[in-house]
Amino acid sequence: MDLGPPPRYRTPGRAAGGNPDVRFDRLTREGADDGWTLDDDLPVLRTQVSDEVPRRVISKNTSPDISFEQSINPYRGCEHGCIYCFARPSHAYLGLSPGLDFETRLIARPDAPQVLARELRAKGYVPRTIAIGTNTDPYQPIERDRGIMRGILQVLSEFNHPVAIVTKGALITRDIDILAPMAAKGLARVGVSVTTLDNATSRAMEPRVPLPAVRLRAIRALTEAGIDVRVMVSPIVPALTDHELEAILKAAAEAGAVAASSIVLRLPREVAGLFRDWVAETYPDRAARIMGRVRELHGGMDYDPAFGTRMTGQGEWARLLRQRFDLAARRLGLDRRLPPLRTDLFAAPPRAGDQLSLL
Repeated sequence: MDLGPPPRYRTPGRAAGGNPDVRFDRLTREGADDGWTLDDDLPVLRTQVSDEVPRRVISKNTSPDISFEQSINPYRGCEHGCIYCFARPSHAYLGLSPGLDFETRLIARPDAPQVLARELRAKGYVPRTIAIGTNTDPYQPIERDRGIMRGILQVLSEFNHPVAIVTKGALITRDIDILAPMAAKGLARVGVSVTTLDNATSRAMEPRVPLPAVRLRAIRALTEAGIDVRVMVSPIVPALTDHELEAILKAAAEAGAVAASSIVLRLPREVAGLFRDWVAETYPDRAARIMGRVRELHGGMDYDPAFGTRMTGQGEWARLLRQRFDLAARRLGLDRRLPPLRTDLFAAPPRAGDQLSLL
């Protein structure tokens, strides 16, 4: 079957250079320049959003490298478009490419709050902290209009259910009115990812993420509202952002962060090729050095998925990086181990028509 050549677009504000094949497909397409169309005449690639009606929204986790047991993703794909995003390969399960499709063909789950409420009311449900933002960002740009994350938070607040959020999106400050009362009860905390303090570097590798200073202001707004914030120096890109480690921690501490964590760059599946192409085009003078250091961190490969080392790296350079992080975090008071969020307050709120307890 002839699929024909893929369409060509201009892609301003996108990180991926193209759409690698979906690894589950038997057929592939290859683009070719016919020599007739000028780049300036090509249409701009716009974001498309489709809706999904989920049967369940709580996902279970069994990875020994992850501290949470369950999570929610309000969206599939992420318009932030971070070139290094480890979640890109998950788009292949939808029959979409981990490249530009991941950034531009998004799936929203507008019924997620109602489905979540039904799951929380299920007989035998045991409350454990729900992590949000562990795959794609719940505060990516389309959340401003869709409001799915806010609806999820309203449900969790009504049930007094603990939630831990990870984001690069400053839009989270919109929901301080929900998060602050939850945090006061020990039910909510936030992790804000700051990868670099340099605007040009940020725009290049995470094109639709709020600039670093905006994220630092979000940290300040959250902490001033009484919400514990962990700064996440993630990922650390060797030979590109690793020299900023101490400066990022210092800036975050000054903004009010109370704890810190870090993860080294990891490039699973298609992300490796996308990142290699991006770094060769964006930083040709240091591409070989960056990729050489990446392979040093992962046993000579672009990525080693082994549990225990995939997020920290291995070897002498990884050890030195961890030592730098530990020293800086200790000096800045960011080496705190935050207490677990509470689960003992969990209770299903009464619905219209429910018989109220006499006790």
